[in-house]
Amino acid sequence: MYYDYHVHSHFSADCESQMKDVIESAIEFELKEVCITDHIDYDYCDSSINFDVDLDRYSEHIELMRDRYGDKIKILKGIEMGIQPHIVEKCDRLVESADLDFVISSMHTCNREDLYNRDFFKGKSPREAYLKYFEEMLYCIKNFKNFSVIGHLNILARYDEEIAKENLTDYFDVLEVIFKELISRNKGIEINTSSLRYKDILLLSPDVLKFYHSLGGKIITLGSDTHVPNTLAHKFDYVYDILREIGFKYITTFEKMEPKFVRI
Repeated sequence: MYYDYHVHSHFSADCESQMKDVIESAIEFELKEVCITDHIDYDYCDSSINFDVDLDRYSEHIELMRDRYGDKIKILKGIEMGIQPHIVEKCDRLVESADLDFVISSMHTCNREDLYNRDFFKGKSPREAYLKYFEEMLYCIKNFKNFSVIGHLNILARYDEEIAKENLTDYFDVLEVIFKELISRNKGIEINTSSLRYKDILLLSPDVLKFYHSLGGKIITLGSDTHVPNTLAHKFDYVYDILREIGFKYITTFEKMEPKFVRI
């Protein structure tokens, strides 16, 4: 049974896939649950793209999908919140005003510079980039109240080849602080399988997952980060095998922001 908790639809500015097509594919793939997590990124660096969602229309559309397909698959309402230190309070207010099942806290910018177009990496060594990124992540974890998991924790390696050569085991001292803060707040991490589509590697390596487990980390979701229907639950079977080998007995699902544990 697979549960995809990072799925985009036409409500995301960077996605053209109709929500009904995504859900119909999820049913075809026999997913147990799918959580729609479209983008909201306040104060995004690139003004040419508007990462915002009309939450009223979004909610109405998800309810329509539930009415139409709810007897075949469980559909959860989430968002992927692009987080930055200076907008934490605004993000909290939004989540508090919405009736959500799940919130991914994702960093798409750092130091108010874009990661995707690589502005953030200019003039920084890989270590300087990582340390700044983790510094802002820790601030957001401590101050953003209403989230469920950290999304694509190692996203820096997606966008920069030199950073991709770094081994996160060299940052375990920093990650220990981050993981312990997450665990103490009953928050978790996401395993994002999108990198297995274009690099055939898992950016959040088994060594990092094993370290998280050793510290007592239990909340862990799987997300394909798909923007097209045919890559839903991409290589989740492969990730399940890794998790079992490490010692994880459960993955996590959510409803009304409350974690639930499903045996794998």
